[in-house]
Amino acid sequence: MKCRHCLAKLNKKFIDLGYAPPSNNYLEKKQLSELEIYLPLRVLVCHKCWLVQTENYTSPSDLFKKNYAYLSSTSKTWVKHASDYTNAIINKLSLSSKSFVVEIASNDGYLLKNFVNKKIPCLGIEPTELSAEIAKSKGVKVIKRFFDSTVAKEVIENYQKADLICGNNVYAHVPDINDFTKGLKLLLAKNGTITLEYPHLLNLIIKKQFDTIYHEHYSYLSLTITQKIFKKFGLKIYDVEQLNTHGGSLRTYACHDDDSRKINLSVTHLLRIEKNYGLEEMRAYLNLQKNAYKIKSQFIKFLVNEKSKGKVICGYGAAAKANTLINYAGVKNDFIDFICDASKQKQNKFMPGSHIPIVSPNLLKKIKPDWVIIFPWNISGEIIQKVNYIQKWGGKFISFENGKIIQRKK
Repeated sequence: MKCRHCLAKLNKKFIDLGYAPPSNNYLEKKQLSELEIYLPLRVLVCHKCWLVQTENYTSPSDLFKKNYAYLSSTSKTWVKHASDYTNAIINKLSLSSKSFVVEIASNDGYLLKNFVNKKIPCLGIEPTELSAEIAKSKGVKVIKRFFDSTVAKEVIENYQKADLICGNNVYAHVPDINDFTKGLKLLLAKNGTITLEYPHLLNLIIKKQFDTIYHEHYSYLSLTITQKIFKKFGLKIYDVEQLNTHGGSLRTYACHDDDSRKINLSVTHLLRIEKNYGLEEMRAYLNLQKNAYKIKSQFIKFLVNEKSKGKVICGYGAAAKANTLINYAGVKNDFIDFICDASKQKQNKFMPGSHIPIVSPNLLKKIKPDWVIIFPWNISGEIIQKVNYIQKWGGKFISFENGKIIQRKK
């Protein structure tokens, strides 16, 4: 395999999590007796440009299907994050009814509905049928396509260039990151801004967040590599914010490279941090495999110990994080009885690989489990607040954070 950005031959391994089905391929009951597709879940490092990337085994259309079940509006924390961003970016860029906003991977309209409500013209680009239709019901215009340079040209032809292009947790999800970035350059208006949010590679390494690795994530990004890719296509990152979302993310602000805006000190400061940590040296990538094995061992030991005591264990959050950890550990529904999820699109389905049933959180009151494992640890506070009634019968929360089992109470 060659690097998706610079085409150098890849031969440096970052982590190998074995074989797993695509994380969001939730199963209907009738599919449980059918063969499942398992793909290698292996991440490599380019020694030339230092883009961290999964091995290429499947196309986006195989991963992001029409009934793709991830809906951004399920999380109140994320909806508020989107609302706060909208208010801030409108003020920062002085957006008005004369502006044009495009969101790439607009999902169920969780973000663009805010621009619609403020009478700012906008357009969503979203390939998955279910999400796009929900967004349309909120008054959001949507093109049902995967974004690339061809789609960028079509948007310009049918609408106009964008004063703001935003993309939350999409830049890591594209296999052809070069053409995607070329599309950003084409679509951006002369004095426009691009904001991208994506999990920060440095946090993945330091906080041992191997469960954020799955097939839908083609790339694991630092500011250093993002700047390199943007520079190649005539774009300049002029500001960056470090966010708490998804276990630690970056929000980069970019413009055309001939734009008069100066590069903020936040950019040079973070680039220096990444360089000092060694993100352009192999030494930064040597320990995640060992740390993942330790976490897997702790997870299995916890399940065996508690099940041997007759405890009832369930999970909360049928997230991709859950599938990565569960399938890497080889856990089935004899250890985890069920997983609750607030998304009705996931309820009454089964986790890929493990076949653990996904149910409504209402079942907690009936079953009264002893342990609830919070798999999407990045919103553990929101989940505990929602179902803290389990503590009335002695139920306990745990999650796996920073390489440790953590018992949570709030």
